[in-house]
Amino acid sequence: MKDEFKDKIDGMTDKAKGKAKETAGKIFDDKKKEAEGLADQAKGEAKEKLGEMKDKYTNKDKE
Repeated sequence: MKDEFKDKIDGMTDKAKGKAKETAGKIFDDKKKEAEGLADQAKGEAKEKLGEMKDKYTNKDKE
């Protein structure tokens, strides 16, 4: 799998996992779990952006 696609997929996975943790934290009033979820979502967003940047510059060479 291309590196940029792996980063995008990993990012989406982290965001989904983070949203689930955040929701569980809210339901069970667990602030630590909620914070972990928000952190996972931020990490996922960063990985997605990294993948987009890699994709942009990889495809730029092909033009």
